[in-house]
Amino acid sequence: MARPDKAAAVAELTGEFRESNGAVLTEYRGLTVAQITELRRSLGQSARFRIVKNTLTKIAVTEAGVDEQVKDLLEGPSAIAFVHGDVVEAAKGLRDFAKANSPLVIKGGVIDGKSMSADDITKLADLESREVILAKLAGALKAKQGQAAAVFQALPSKTVRLAQALADKRSQEAA
Repeated sequence: MARPDKAAAVAELTGEFRESNGAVLTEYRGLTVAQITELRRSLGQSARFRIVKNTLTKIAVTEAGVDEQVKDLLEGPSAIAFVHGDVVEAAKGLRDFAKANSPLVIKGGVIDGKSMSADDITKLADLESREVILAKLAGALKAKQGQAAAVFQALPSKTVRLAQALADKRSQEAA
């Protein structure tokens, strides 16, 4: 590559690292072009999968300020999934594709400025999606409100039943 092309590639990678929610580094050795295309399609809009040159990427991660988290992972052929949406969804896509296609190896990455190992990314992929977690939280809150309403309603109804029992007892004693 000519110097201006390299500078443009480094600037583009630096921008990707700064603007994305996370970056997951993988080794793609042994994947065919068709499999890589399938992986890109399976990631959808949540992530952008790019095959990168390690020397240019090392410069880009230094400029982006994530060199401590990523530099050790830049060994061998590298590809990066830049996540621009739900990190869990992208991690699930990569994990599922890696299970189906053994040549894809997840090395690790950086998510929201924090270093993540391959195991951490797999654990992240095991989480439920944001929408499911929010739905469960809403259901739990609704259940707690229902329980509180039942407690608040129980006291007046017990008082009414107690007053009725007392009135019935007095009427039986009077008779």
